[in-house]
Amino acid sequence: MQQHADTAGRTARTTPSAARINSPIQTYLEDLHARYTTLRDGEVATYIPELAKADSEWFGICIATTDGHLYEVGDTRQLFTIQSISKPFVYGLALEDRGHDAVLAKISVEPTGDAFNSISLAPGSGCPLNPMINAGAIAAASLIAGHSFEDKLQRLLAVFSTYAGRPLAVDQAVYESERATGHRNRAIGHMLRNFDIITEDPEPALNLYFQQCSIAGDCRDLSLMAATLANGGVNPRTAQRAVRRDVVDSMLSVMTTCGMYDYAGEWVYWVGMPAKSGVAGGVLAVLPGQLGIGVFSPRLDSRGNSVRGVAVCKELSRQFDLHFLGAPRSSRSVIRAQHSLAEISSKRLRSEAERQVLDRIGHHARVYDLQGDLVFSALELVVRTLVEDSASIDFALVDFKRVAHVDARAASMFLPLLVELGARAKHLLLVNAQNHHVFLRALEEGLAAGERWGRMTAFADLDLALEWCENRLIAAHSPQLSERTVTLAEHNACGGLSAAAVARLESLLERRTFDPGELIIRKGDRGDAFYLLMRGQVSVTVALPDGQKRRLSTYSPGMAFGELAVIDRSERTADVYADTPVECCVLSASAFEQLGASQPAVKVRLLENLLRQVSRTVGRLNQEVWALSR
Repeated sequence: MQQHADTAGRTARTTPSAARINSPIQTYLEDLHARYTTLRDGEVATYIPELAKADSEWFGICIATTDGHLYEVGDTRQLFTIQSISKPFVYGLALEDRGHDAVLAKISVEPTGDAFNSISLAPGSGCPLNPMINAGAIAAASLIAGHSFEDKLQRLLAVFSTYAGRPLAVDQAVYESERATGHRNRAIGHMLRNFDIITEDPEPALNLYFQQCSIAGDCRDLSLMAATLANGGVNPRTAQRAVRRDVVDSMLSVMTTCGMYDYAGEWVYWVGMPAKSGVAGGVLAVLPGQLGIGVFSPRLDSRGNSVRGVAVCKELSRQFDLHFLGAPRSSRSVIRAQHSLAEISSKRLRSEAERQVLDRIGHHARVYDLQGDLVFSALELVVRTLVEDSASIDFALVDFKRVAHVDARAASMFLPLLVELGARAKHLLLVNAQNHHVFLRALEEGLAAGERWGRMTAFADLDLALEWCENRLIAAHSPQLSERTVTLAEHNACGGLSAAAVARLESLLERRTFDPGELIIRKGDRGDAFYLLMRGQVSVTVALPDGQKRRLSTYSPGMAFGELAVIDRSERTADVYADTPVECCVLSASAFEQLGASQPAVKVRLLENLLRQVSRTVGRLNQEVWALSR
């Protein structure tokens, strides 16, 4: 067997670039490899002559994450045959080809506690007790669909190549050695034919089984095959699906209970990851949703498992708390943060009267910032929290921006909440959930089925959702503040001015109206005037590189905009559009200068009021930054 090199012609033993610091995970693996290199217990398998040629000192460790990152040390590119590690993958292919019921009728899923080559058949039926022992694996090979033996072999190799992310092939020398010495397996095949588990000549199935065991791969391939299972059946590097997600669950189940043969119980106890070993020295382990592990070292213990492979997986599980039955952190940290509308607000700048209303009743609306994967344990915590808070809130804004995956059954947990809250005139808003199509579609279909109080309200942006809630809270508790028109004397900019001063200012102003969507201020223009908003609302926006607009703020009646460019005689830094029918009083830069010459006290008071608006805005932003950083 030869060392397998990567595309750059280098082996896994590379020198790190001096410009980069070492990854602590990589450093840990290197230390782990050095520590267990001295472990020389066990013997290389000899019952298959070709396997006896392996160097007993070969030793590689590789970890692949579900986003495709690799950590590797040692002989990770040394080719070897995967042997029994092929079994769960062929079992998965049989499930896809024949369906669960048909496969379960031929192969049971009961642990045996016996060795890998034991003849373990269920009394009466003659079914192999599980697909991880040789009898079950031979039966699984017989279930692979294809028009000919060559067709079946090519399908099998294509699937294995998809798992590994590169073409894999059969080591012909090992295959010939397997076939020449496989008398016990051949006896098992004919016994399966006797019980009609295999309904035709067993030789093709046996031949396919010998071929699958003789597929050559390396430690890196093992880790990526494992990571593909951890990633729900999709190779994390190529994004190619190797197997259906529902079949992955079945594969991992039998790997957990039967993958390490008569060591399976101790393996689950000490390591706690679905796994499979092979007598050439490979060990493959899967931590669902997180990573895949591949270890290669040919020295085997009395059970046929790699001595170093078992030791390394034990240590990795202990060091990084990888046991799959450990308490999931996602359920405890899924709610990243919670904020009421008294603590954070939309980019719509409110009048002082509106702000006072929101400060007083903003706790009736609450934002729940979620993160991670919404699996059952995490969903349960979210739903429980919403139920507990439902008595004191009218609006629950559930933000999915940091959610990577939503379990397909999440809709069945959110749907009753939508219905119950809707029946009580409360609202559950889904924010930034547009990428979770299956979840949203299931909710829509559930609400459409029959008479429902619930109504799904979804926003692609948290800012818009916040403003929607603010508008409804203000309309419900202070309807007189909605859609109001202010007089010049009522405007915040004129606070403290006498009637005569207001009249003098009014003589310098120009009344203008704007239609919805009309551009009021253009970015880059000179600041030749500023605006006192009397009716309607306007938004300050900037253009993004993709052509979309991002709102920076929205102004309400009684507020001023565009004053900074006039005061410091600079260019406009953003566009301003009318959101609704708008009426403004416009003070030109020349009129502003004229006011300073003729009525300096009025100009000073006007500047003080404008500065007060800026100060309140900055103070509000500081409060939100503090709330969001807690």
